[in-house]
Amino acid sequence: MDLVSVITVNYNQPEATVALLHSLKKVSYPNLEVILVDNGSTENNEATFQDIFPNFTFIRTKVNLGFAGGNNLGIKAAKGEYIFLLNNDTEVTENTINQLVDVLKNNIQIGLLSPLILYYDKPDTVQYAGYTPLNYLTARNQQLGQYEENVGQYDQKTYPTGFCHGAAVICRKSDLNKAGLMDENYFLYYEELDWCEKFKRIGKQIYFTGNTYILHKESVSVGKESPLKTYFLTRNRMLFIRKNTSLLNTIGFSVYYLLVACPKMVLKYLLNRRSDLALQVIKAVKWNLFHSKNSKNLGYKLK
Repeated sequence: MDLVSVITVNYNQPEATVALLHSLKKVSYPNLEVILVDNGSTENNEATFQDIFPNFTFIRTKVNLGFAGGNNLGIKAAKGEYIFLLNNDTEVTENTINQLVDVLKNNIQIGLLSPLILYYDKPDTVQYAGYTPLNYLTARNQQLGQYEENVGQYDQKTYPTGFCHGAAVICRKSDLNKAGLMDENYFLYYEELDWCEKFKRIGKQIYFTGNTYILHKESVSVGKESPLKTYFLTRNRMLFIRKNTSLLNTIGFSVYYLLVACPKMVLKYLLNRRSDLALQVIKAVKWNLFHSKNSKNLGYKLK
């Protein structure tokens, strides 16, 4: 039985991580390695985690390395033939890992694979069942299934999709070694979309499967609408296009983004009396205008 390395990143959310570890204890897959990266949290909860899941690898960083940075640390320590990145604000089912591994084994063309994702607070409601292809001129696409009632419409369905979902994604380590690690310049948001582009460039496909599911407590770490989230979503949408499309496409996107999309966001936030969020949109745009696409300067002061 191939070893599966489950990697999760904790940042000041010990309660969510504890719940995930409890769910991982119940999985039926017999050959599991759990790697927990504590990403610069203010408190060290290793002892608490150890009480729940004694046989795991604990890596603690001094600073917050972001989603990609934390996961990359875990990937470098992983020994498994399969790498399963799992948000700490998720919970898995007993058969989640078995089913995901089976799908990968049955289709060598799959590079990255995500399961059906349901909302934790509303487990009869779909969050993710894949993505439509991206319009690279607007950096927009649709998340399939979102807010639909889950009545089994995705059960036993496996198909190519635009992108995986960063909350739960599995791959072969051999493919990962060819595609490369996640790009840490994003820090938060869009890094999984960028990662999908890397896998596509080595000839692999991105897939969704409804053979199994996870539960997701969305936005536990950053809140549903916060300055941090607004800044990085705005910044990284443009950064993703700059990194993954031609100069001509980037110019076309920039015209749309700077003259239509961003002014619309700023106006919306001002009308909702959220000048703090409007300022983050402007700040994110300025970052892209004055920094190279490979700059390690985040442009945001982390607390």
